[in-house]
Amino acid sequence: MVKIRRIILLLTVYLLAVSITASVHAQTPTVDVITIKGTINPVLVDYVERGIKQAEDDGARALIIQIDTPGGLDSAMRDIVKLIVNSYVPVVVYVSPSGARAASAGVFITMAAHIAAMAPNTAIGAAHPVSIGGDQTQTQPSSAEDEKVLNDAAAYIRSLAENRGRNMEWAEKAVRESVSATEQEALQLNVIDMIAPDLQTLVAQLDGRQVTLLNNQQVTLQTKGVTIGDVPMKAIEKFLYAIADPNIAYLLLSVASLGIMAEIFSPGLIFPGIVGGISLLLAFYSLGVLPVNYTGILLILLAIGLFVGEVLSPTFGIFTVGGVVSLVAGSMILFKGASPVFQISPWLIAAVTIIVTGGLTFIIHRAVVAHRKQAKTGREELIGKTAMVKATLNPEGTVFYRGEHWTAISENGEVKPGEEVVIKRIDGLTLYVIKKQNTPSGEPLKRERR
Repeated sequence: MVKIRRIILLLTVYLLAVSITASVHAQTPTVDVITIKGTINPVLVDYVERGIKQAEDDGARALIIQIDTPGGLDSAMRDIVKLIVNSYVPVVVYVSPSGARAASAGVFITMAAHIAAMAPNTAIGAAHPVSIGGDQTQTQPSSAEDEKVLNDAAAYIRSLAENRGRNMEWAEKAVRESVSATEQEALQLNVIDMIAPDLQTLVAQLDGRQVTLLNNQQVTLQTKGVTIGDVPMKAIEKFLYAIADPNIAYLLLSVASLGIMAEIFSPGLIFPGIVGGISLLLAFYSLGVLPVNYTGILLILLAIGLFVGEVLSPTFGIFTVGGVVSLVAGSMILFKGASPVFQISPWLIAAVTIIVTGGLTFIIHRAVVAHRKQAKTGREELIGKTAMVKATLNPEGTVFYRGEHWTAISENGEVKPGEEVVIKRIDGLTLYVIKKQNTPSGEPLKRERR
């Protein structure tokens, strides 16, 4: 009884301690932090949405978006901006760590924040929209359509800057003229609100700041003594973000092509087909969230078709050359017209082309060798072999070969018993033979043992 009472007492104390700890933790104010590093794409939209929702549900004092991006998709950027603007929790965009940048789409996201901050040795700007189908380095519109895109982006960023009380003129120049600024210049130009070397300093500087949320709701940030809570990407989000990269998407498409071709050329291997099928589905997802040029995809599919055609009906390399040209051309324009951040490495294109061409050359060589090589099994094995005449061939008779008697027809005159003949062809169960010429006249022939 004493032991039971002690156990019950210990359990009660433990549960009470856990309850108190949970209560204290729940009462401790927090500031959540999410991290964006890399190109802006739809996977990050889901991540930011989850971060904002968690911050709202947890009653966080603010959500800090730590950003380092060269830019990304316009559609994904606008989705993130809408999430920030409609958030019920103050959102702070922090360009960090040192050496980071908020370029292109990152400028719009920073401008949309309730509070914008930068770490030392960082930069912001160069938000000019990439002209669709035009020169990606040009700063002047090449057509009426490009001018519409440029004007729309300029109006959008002016609206964001005006809503947050920031420098609208500089924001428009960042779009129209691709201007950039360091953190010190950005602070002086009223592009950002503060400079902080690290998260702890940033949180301390946020204390007492007043921001305006939806419906002109005024909120004063109270961040003194708060706990900084990291909200990392989930494993599935990290995986999807990793494959939503132009180089990874191209690599997956290449692996899928190789796997499927290997299964076509050698049915029954199974493993290449499975790997190719999985890679193809992942490639479809990657290409679905990237700005793809469909002409590039068609050229790559044409290359695969030409490679398969070369193996199935050898054309002395004509299909192979056409396939290589189609593969390289399709690879180079697969993301043509998109932002420079969505470009495939030329080294990767070269490596894939060499591997595919080398593998195809090996397969064709093996196929030709197998085609020319004499069969080892079946009746085709008899072609070119020597048999012994048992009954005179005039022209029809009987020959003996490897323990069996065959009906044979001589194609070059009469052949007497005991002489050797060479099998030239087979028709059903009849052998067509010719007299062996290299046997010296009058020399007795050695009979093959039965």
